[in-house]
Amino acid sequence: MRHAQPDIAPGICYGRLDVPALAHASRSAAHALARALPRQVAGVWHSPLQRCELLALDLIGFRPDLTIKIQAESRLAELDFGTWEGRAWAAIPRAGIDAWSAQLHDHAPGGGESLSAMLARVAAALQDAARLAWAPDAPDGGGDVVWLTHAGVARCVAWLQQHGPQARADAARWPVAAPGYGAWVTLALPQPPSGQAASGQCGEQG
Repeated sequence: MRHAQPDIAPGICYGRLDVPALAHASRSAAHALARALPRQVAGVWHSPLQRCELLALDLIGFRPDLTIKIQAESRLAELDFGTWEGRAWAAIPRAGIDAWSAQLHDHAPGGGESLSAMLARVAAALQDAARLAWAPDAPDGGGDVVWLTHAGVARCVAWLQQHGPQARADAARWPVAAPGYGAWVTLALPQPPSGQAASGQCGEQG
């Protein structure tokens, strides 16, 4: 699930920038999710950025039974745009954007984080989520794993599911679609090889 609409002016670059979400929008999104989730949920992981943390807290308000299953997970954070953070996209030099587009996999926009690094952390989180979802010895026997995260992470998941973790991302094939603010997609997690149990080390307690 993507966080609710952030409280920031349109056209501003914000990735790792810790902007809040609009409170009423976050509560509304959490209410919709709480009604849609099944009773059995293996875990709820959220990006540590406050726009996702607020969504997690709002979700607890509607589903207090999920309190012990909610955890902050740094691997679900948005891409770090470095010096571009907080700047208007229109004010970022075109040469910098072109360089990023030409080398989408390895170039770190604004000197922040490369897409290859982000894909690696999201892929590792997906593996842990699959182990948790399919864990037969988990207290509740496994179940759905919910991510409260960002558009960039959703696009990484779409890329990984279509191309795998070894493929080099490029601008021509990179997914454009992502859930809207407060919306979600449901995806199947592949069953991990037998004997791979969930690590249980997916982040700080949220």
